[in-house]
Amino acid sequence: MAEHPSKFTASAFNPQDADEVPYGRAIPEPTSGPMVTAAGVTLVAAALVTNFWVLVCGVVILVVGLVVWFRNVFPQERLEAIPARALTAAEADFRVPVREVRERPAYPAEVHAMSAGIVGGLLGGVAMAFVACAWGVVTQGSVWMPINLLVGVLIPGVEGSDVETLRAFHAGWFAVAIGIHVLLSIAVGALYSTALPIAANRPLLAGAVVIPIIMSGVVWATIATVNPTLQEYISWPWFIASQVAFGVVCGGWTSTRARVPAMRGRSLAQRLGIERGGEA
Repeated sequence: MAEHPSKFTASAFNPQDADEVPYGRAIPEPTSGPMVTAAGVTLVAAALVTNFWVLVCGVVILVVGLVVWFRNVFPQERLEAIPARALTAAEADFRVPVREVRERPAYPAEVHAMSAGIVGGLLGGVAMAFVACAWGVVTQGSVWMPINLLVGVLIPGVEGSDVETLRAFHAGWFAVAIGIHVLLSIAVGALYSTALPIAANRPLLAGAVVIPIIMSGVVWATIATVNPTLQEYISWPWFIASQVAFGVVCGGWTSTRARVPAMRGRSLAQRLGIERGGEA
């Protein structure tokens, strides 16, 4: 019996074969990347209620884990051959009737392009910021109040500031707040590009009502731990209004963009459009 290679390389394994028979003779190569990444995410979350150095350690571990993980799937997924062995006489005599296997349809078959969700998220972030700043001006007499409160999500010590400090402009806090808001807007916008096609008949209802209500519920349940200062000053009608403003703009923009195939089962390189599975 011919020996089987212990591992497939890019030259020995055709990605097109993997699309037709996923992992028919191979499984993903083991890697510690996911566990290291999860440890980094845990430390980053713990930093919200501890100190800055826990955040630094978490970010370093997170980056290392992502590098190790992505090296196993990019630019070509690393696979490991399934060991083959000869059947015993008892196994050879044992036969199981083979039933027809029907491929389960994937839903949704098409999604909005990730770029559409990202752009929609940035536009929705502008709308959300407008409502939040309006709350600051109307109820607190300062446009900087909501911006400084947002910084408390990441920087320990902000919760101890007095009202006058929270109402004043701080260049460093402003830069951090912009970074947090942009990253969150991009992340939620990317989620919209995948979530809206699931509610294809009512995308605006899902984007402007359902998702904002879910996000508001998550914030309500975690705000006491993540940002106690924001809990003290938050006005829930204004907060929900800012979430709805984000959902209307982001959902409205994303739902009008063209859809693309979901590409389930494809490699990371094929999803990013860098490789075409060996095609010329």
